[in-house]
Amino acid sequence: MNLDLDLQIAGEFDNLPTAEQFQLWAEKALVNYCETAEMTIRIATSEESQQLNHEYRGKDKPTNVLSFPFEAPPEIELPLLGDLIICPDVVLKESIEQEKTFHDHFAHMVVHGCLHLLGFDHINDQDALEMEAIEKEVLADLGISDPYRDDVE
Repeated sequence: MNLDLDLQIAGEFDNLPTAEQFQLWAEKALVNYCETAEMTIRIATSEESQQLNHEYRGKDKPTNVLSFPFEAPPEIELPLLGDLIICPDVVLKESIEQEKTFHDHFAHMVVHGCLHLLGFDHINDQDALEMEAIEKEVLADLGISDPYRDDVE
């Protein structure tokens, strides 16, 4: 898998994963679907996440990950998948609530977002099950436990 990843850090954040971790997580998510890919992961403030979530999804709150797939005209072939916008403040809050490590939850958000860029979604139950199965497999390959486990006490 040949991934050209543009990592943008748009603020001051503590304990972020390394560029190498972002690269690895995205490659693991994409390896079975494309040989070559280009994408951007932007690490955004809560304010930026909220603004984009409101503008594009009509939800006036920050969110963990937003996916913006690139749609090339049919006659143009580009390996550009699109952009992920990830908000570490939300990822941290969720990781605490869900009793997961910050970096494991971050990995899940990268994998989840990459699958959205590939066209996967979770709008209906069948699609959600398919997407979750892929996420679980990719994360297990990274040594990360099932993010959908329901045994959290």
